[in-house]
Amino acid sequence: MSKNSNLSLKLKALPESPGVYQYLDTNGIIIYVGKAKNLKKRVSSYFSKTQEHAKTRILVSKIIDLHYIIVDSEIDALLLENNLIKKYQPKYNIQLKDDKTYPWICIKNEPFPRVFSTRKLIKDGSAYYGPYPNGKVMMAVLELIKANYTLRTCSLDLSERNITQNKFKVCLEYHIGNCLGPCTGKQSKENYSLQVNQIEGILKGNVLQVINHLKEQMNNHAAKQEYEAAHQVKTRITALENYKAKSTIVSPSIHEVDVCGILNERDEAYVNFLSIQNGAIIHAFTTVVKKKLDESDDDVLGFVLLEMRERFKSTSKEVLVAHPTALKFPNFKIVVPQRGEKKNLIDLSLRNATFNKIEQQKQEKIINPEKHTQRILNQIKKDFRLNESPVHMECFDNSNIQGTNPVSACVVFKNGKPSKKDYRHFNIQSVEGPNDFASMEEVVYRRYKRLLAEEKSLPQLVIIDGGKGQLSAALKALEHLNIRGKIAIVGIAKKLEEIFFPGDNYPIYLDKRSESLKLIQHMRNEAHRFGITHHRNRRSKGALISEITLIHGIGPANQKLLIQEFKTIKRIKEATLKELISTIGETKGAAVFKYFHPETKNQDMQLPEILD
Repeated sequence: MSKNSNLSLKLKALPESPGVYQYLDTNGIIIYVGKAKNLKKRVSSYFSKTQEHAKTRILVSKIIDLHYIIVDSEIDALLLENNLIKKYQPKYNIQLKDDKTYPWICIKNEPFPRVFSTRKLIKDGSAYYGPYPNGKVMMAVLELIKANYTLRTCSLDLSERNITQNKFKVCLEYHIGNCLGPCTGKQSKENYSLQVNQIEGILKGNVLQVINHLKEQMNNHAAKQEYEAAHQVKTRITALENYKAKSTIVSPSIHEVDVCGILNERDEAYVNFLSIQNGAIIHAFTTVVKKKLDESDDDVLGFVLLEMRERFKSTSKEVLVAHPTALKFPNFKIVVPQRGEKKNLIDLSLRNATFNKIEQQKQEKIINPEKHTQRILNQIKKDFRLNESPVHMECFDNSNIQGTNPVSACVVFKNGKPSKKDYRHFNIQSVEGPNDFASMEEVVYRRYKRLLAEEKSLPQLVIIDGGKGQLSAALKALEHLNIRGKIAIVGIAKKLEEIFFPGDNYPIYLDKRSESLKLIQHMRNEAHRFGITHHRNRRSKGALISEITLIHGIGPANQKLLIQEFKTIKRIKEATLKELISTIGETKGAAVFKYFHPETKNQDMQLPEILD
């Protein structure tokens, strides 16, 4: 459905060709950029049907105009889309959450190039290496370069004319041995360029190649009996070998490859990018991509790969990813390794992305606990196929030992947290013996019959601790109350954490690291704890009452008074005659005291005649 006649005409006239489309709002601002294999089909799909996702519906409601650019292929569309997103930063496109300016190491485009750190990338032909998310790593590399190479640090214009005209004099850096004086012609361009080439090799990760070249140079000096020069080269080799040892070694057989591990969540994607050179990880970068619409895995991967490869100036011909993709690129191929060292690299990248996700969630829990809770509830809503967010959830668990004192517990969670004032326990009334299914049916029926009678709100999700049998029993109770279908209900089996849905023959399995599964497990464990505590209390009271009933003359009313006052048999035994009399009267108190202390004949307080 079009916004106006102009937009309607453009929709009808769209070509069936690959290209990039741009949506504009009332102010003429680009709010979304997308790519398409077929422009007409892709763009028309936004307006010809009701969008499933709310964010997409909001986007469509704001579109007033559209522009499009036809390209030769889908690959060209992907590249153009990426460039336009970076240029215009549209409101509804995915974006990198971190917008920090990380430092780079620059090899300046000038005669006798300087090597230094910078946060500004100037397009003047200079070479930039990085960025370095960890500034300490960058400083360590610069210290290595400074300690082993004699480069100039001044900003003088060392043109050939200025040097031949002797416009400069050597400075302190020359006299202390940090510079060889190219400003006065004391160091040739060839010699200086050789050092710069070696530094470029180090920054590109080709440390082994530089070491081999230096070993050849050292041997040449030694053959000429230039032992001091040979020793200086050997010192440089040792420093580079130590630097290489600190790199993460992968495998010498993996020469040049990129690795991209992505965890694609509902609103965010957690990304880890690794760059491998000559068997060592030379770059490792982890970040979060903020999604604006319900972008697919391919959408996220296409955006991330181009962004990361450009950021790190990667020229690798191979990129490892975890899942198959339809994306194809002209300059490199995507590989999904199934085993071996490359598969291990993917696993490493995904672990890094997972750790980043956990860290982000921990920070979110501290900074914005409400958002953290809502995200978990949204995940439960998705995992358990709910129509609304489960702000009110309840979990049932049965407890009995060899059929004695059967009880059941109901725990209540509101907004993802225990609501202990709403916890309830049930003594099983209509079931004889250890019948778990019948017990579950009874307590579920009693729980929701009471909520309906009191006109209280029903939960959005009910968890039954047990498999298909317990779930079926609970469903019978809901049917008797005519509320089946009004409450979402599932069963969770303990051994394999299987989730059973009504009517499904086979269970589903949630990711063991899933926050929604962890919350359900918390509810199940809390119900078990609450039920066991009540069961122990019942057994303790049963043992207490059974012993008190043996005392002649102590009826149910006095038994209740003793239990309320002393709680346990031990405390009744330890009670003084005075304490017992003050609880149940002189005659009864003396009877209890005499029962537990038969050897007693006289006390400070005169015993009644009943004890004679």
